[in-house]
Amino acid sequence: MTADRTQAAYTHPTMTQPDPTPLSPKKLHLSKWTAAQPANKEKHFIVIKVIEPEPPATMITDIELQAVHSGRVQVLPWRALTDPAVWRRGWL
Repeated sequence: MTADRTQAAYTHPTMTQPDPTPLSPKKLHLSKWTAAQPANKEKHFIVIKVIEPEPPATMITDIELQAVHSGRVQVLPWRALTDPAVWRRGWL
């Protein structure tokens, strides 16, 4: 077995490949996320609210994300969750 094959065998697939399933803002409610670079012991987060736009015919842009450890809530654009350098799907 070569060194390249050995390294590939031990590489976690979610760390090297983008998630093939696209995100839908309508299905984000109560989804779980892990911070790629945790700060202040805040590693695990949950989407507690998908903020409905005014008027309702426009697209969803923002969500409320709550840190499980501290309970701190932040509002951010839902598309920010697509950045693998900042967020990972699920609780890892």
